[in-house]
Amino acid sequence: MQVICLEEKAFYELVEQVVERLKEKNNVLRDKWVSNEEAMRLLNVKSKTTLQKLRDEGKIRFSQPEKKIILYDTDSINSYLEKNSRDTF
Repeated sequence: MQVICLEEKAFYELVEQVVERLKEKNNVLRDKWVSNEEAMRLLNVKSKTTLQKLRDEGKIRFSQPEKKIILYDTDSINSYLEKNSRDTF
């Protein structure tokens, strides 16, 4: 029998990759509510200030279940991106 040892960080990263692959394989949509970091990645913005501006102007929906936790609606992020897309010539 072979034994494979992984550091804790590597183990959890592997588990996350497996979960993502299973979601993709089974056509499971992404979570409806995402964190600041994921919202910034989806919008391709680098600044939390920009994200806050979009939130404050009502351009993307958010939920604040606790004082320091803000979650963003992926549907509104996708709608915002679609609304601001441009057709090619």
